[in-house]
Amino acid sequence: MVKAIRVHELGGPQVLKWEDVEIGEPKEGEVRIRNKAIGVNFIDVYFRKGVYKAPSFPFTPGMEAVGVVTAVGAGLTGRQVGDLVAYAGQPMGSYAEEQILPANKVVPVPSSIDPPVAASIMLKGMTTHFLLRRCFKVEPGHTILVHAAAGGVGSLLCQWAHALGATVIGTVSTKEKAAQAKEDGCDHVIFYKEEDFVARVNEITSGNGVEVVYDSVGKDTFEGSLACLKLRGYMVSFGQSSGSPDPVPLSALAAKSLFLTRPTLLQYVVTRDELLEAAGELFANVASGVLKVRVNHTYPLSEAAKAHQDLEDRKTSGSVVLIP
Repeated sequence: MVKAIRVHELGGPQVLKWEDVEIGEPKEGEVRIRNKAIGVNFIDVYFRKGVYKAPSFPFTPGMEAVGVVTAVGAGLTGRQVGDLVAYAGQPMGSYAEEQILPANKVVPVPSSIDPPVAASIMLKGMTTHFLLRRCFKVEPGHTILVHAAAGGVGSLLCQWAHALGATVIGTVSTKEKAAQAKEDGCDHVIFYKEEDFVARVNEITSGNGVEVVYDSVGKDTFEGSLACLKLRGYMVSFGQSSGSPDPVPLSALAAKSLFLTRPTLLQYVVTRDELLEAAGELFANVASGVLKVRVNHTYPLSEAAKAHQDLEDRKTSGSVVLIP
């Protein structure tokens, strides 16, 4: 038996229960991992609340972890006991001391990167990779808008886009988060609680608008984000921390021939090659210093409910990690 966080009913952070679970041995094509660090993401909150539907009940949340391989399924080559590996995405269930994973979903972690750093950046970092490099390809000279610029993905988006030569506009809620956003490469920071971000973007871009908006906030920012785009601009909606956006009529896109997408990481790392490419580019940027990873908050795995509460209360910045 190992300890894990289990959810038996949907609701607030209090539904996260610390329980014994049986995980068994790895079958063919699987590995067993003893987790060393587990990333916390807003998607975990969505599953806990029922915004996204869990595949079964009860369930263990969590979409990323770094751990040591402790057992390998029959006939498997390329992974061995003692390897330090990471994964992000499916299957859900990383809020556990140990877990069983498909071997083709784990990637090797370079020895130069500490487990809490790797665990905090896999999901957010590979998300950042596909948003900037594949969903819309940010290039030198582009101007982009990043909402929640001091958040987990927002921080990485700003850093990586700045390194690519883009002009970065970021929205934040506090002076502290503004300072971090500046440090991360934001050329312009907007206090969305005090300023109309659409008017400020218009001012900053001399009325031209931005090539792309990366919006993880959803309901509160969606319409304004569309208004910030230039002709044939890209609206990339990849989260909904303020709630699901209201339905948008297709005609709303027609005035400026806009593109609208709601992508997810899982559709961009479908093959083993795509996964290794994304993780490889990510780890290279961490190792080279292009990406500064802030693991600002660590909690014992047993206190996952506290981590969720702080995340939802916007008391966190950077990355949140659980330590088994």
